[in-house]
Amino acid sequence: VIDLVRRLKLPTLSVTPCTQTHLSDTILYSSWDDFSLSTVQSHRPHFIAVHCQEVGGKNYEASMSHVDCFVKELLSSDAMKEYNRVRVYLDENYKSQEHFTALGSCYFLHESLKNIQQFDFKGESPPSPNEISTPALSHDRMVIAFDLVNIHLFHDASNILAWEKSPSVYSGTRQKALGFVLDRITDQRFEKVPYFVFGDFNFRLDTRQVVESLCSTATMQTVRLGDTNEVDKLIFRESENDRKVVLQLEKKLFNYINQDVFRENNGTLFLQFDSELSCFKERLHELEISFPPSYPYSEDSSQGKQYMNTRCPAWCDRVLMSATAKDLVLKPENEEKNLVYDNIGPNVCMGDHKPVYLSFRLTTGAGKANANKHKCCNVQ
Repeated sequence: VIDLVRRLKLPTLSVTPCTQTHLSDTILYSSWDDFSLSTVQSHRPHFIAVHCQEVGGKNYEASMSHVDCFVKELLSSDAMKEYNRVRVYLDENYKSQEHFTALGSCYFLHESLKNIQQFDFKGESPPSPNEISTPALSHDRMVIAFDLVNIHLFHDASNILAWEKSPSVYSGTRQKALGFVLDRITDQRFEKVPYFVFGDFNFRLDTRQVVESLCSTATMQTVRLGDTNEVDKLIFRESENDRKVVLQLEKKLFNYINQDVFRENNGTLFLQFDSELSCFKERLHELEISFPPSYPYSEDSSQGKQYMNTRCPAWCDRVLMSATAKDLVLKPENEEKNLVYDNIGPNVCMGDHKPVYLSFRLTTGAGKANANKHKCCNVQ
């Protein structure tokens, strides 16, 4: 099994045919295809689950029309030719603001897998081997032996507000939202099954603690707006060395003097400030992180390793799992070479998020007996 996590953010194209794009768009698509599909080829999984967030990008009204074309090109690639059963669910109904999620979930089954069934509670005719569906996701009902949950939680709207207290107000909001999702997928009315939750959790490092660590010997200058007296920016300067600016913090600016510290040793120094998952330690598990923060990377095609100075780098994109799912992943047959938790395209531009994936081996008959009899809840 291989799980990819990324944002599918397609920029607006100036022409309709999907074979004609701007050079920058072509480079981005090519990088994503080359490195994501090479990961598939290197692991040769029998089942692939791809979860995308922000389908259509931030300007989805203009870009959504290109998503189907992108998916079809992906399906037609040589790397995917052995996957003869595909399910793609794209929430493209952006006109329904109340229910629009901008999520995309894609599932690929290798031709060697036999006796695979899809259950449809609506009683419609069996789906074709390859199907692209654009449902309102809240109305889609599936039953499987283990649950794969696509998630996109709230972001930090302001670095200043995130800095004001520890943990931040945004962290608390994400905690409530994630707790709600976990309560729904573990509803006591239904028999429990192993589950994987993966996507853009928007987990951030504790901004207050990071700033204190990076600027422990610096002095802080506060700049306020004249009309409202609200904090507009925070400037941290060295006490000596001509009072050189170490960090400048604004609503959408996190400009630190030495960005390399977030890449050194894969950023492990900053894992101590990655604490948003701690309150779910009994419900969600994760393999050891050994890759740099997955966000926010430059979208300049020539700056594949460079972070943007808009936010503090953080591990936003994760693959998390229940205790029972972790037991499946950590079976004895999963030797070190068969168990990989990593990012894709570390040195090339893949968008502002690096894709993150988990690859492991799942033996036939793993999990509970009669797994196909499990019921799942309809998350709305």
